[in-house]
Amino acid sequence: MHIPDGLIAPQVYLGAYAVAAPAWAYAVRKVAREFDDALIPRLAVLTALAFVLTTVMVPLPGGTSGHLVGVGLLALAFGVWPAFLAYSLVLVLQSLLLGAGGITVLAINALAMGLTGAAVTVGVFRLLAKVHRPAAAVIGVWLGVVVAATLVALVLGIQPLMGSDTEGQPLFFPFGPAVTLPVVVGPHLIIALGEGILTWMVLSVVERRRVPA
Repeated sequence: MHIPDGLIAPQVYLGAYAVAAPAWAYAVRKVAREFDDALIPRLAVLTALAFVLTTVMVPLPGGTSGHLVGVGLLALAFGVWPAFLAYSLVLVLQSLLLGAGGITVLAINALAMGLTGAAVTVGVFRLLAKVHRPAAAVIGVWLGVVVAATLVALVLGIQPLMGSDTEGQPLFFPFGPAVTLPVVVGPHLIIALGEGILTWMVLSVVERRRVPA
């Protein structure tokens, strides 16, 4: 569901960087303070797995792509802030190595998928885990992906309001929310379900190896 470079107005992506910068700084301090030499390699391994999960991308109409996200696994295994930091690295590598997403829109993608997606996943999981942990993980990941996709769709959808040329044509992404919401969110309703099931399967192995969840 990455937003690529060139579709977003500068005032939007610069604003996103202004929000993301202190969030990244906080995440770095939190990981440095709470992670020991044993936990950091485990985070690295699951970050690499999240990267692999995102490498198979299905192009979608409207300038985005659909694929497994992977941030839910990181969030359930390590918490929101480590997941946000690790997934931001995944986004950088995707942009530089695979051409997915972009540098100008890195903060938008990171805030939507890395921070919001992780926070929703963990929040739902904690709410439902006492009832049924597998269902809590699946539902948490599903909702985290869907909410992230919705944010991406809305950011794209407001771009026609951000500026137009002398003929009234949008300077940036040309379609509004009536197009972006069904096009972006619709496919991820299905993608997220598969990711939720896969996440619980991997998380079960992680828990047996005593990685914090």
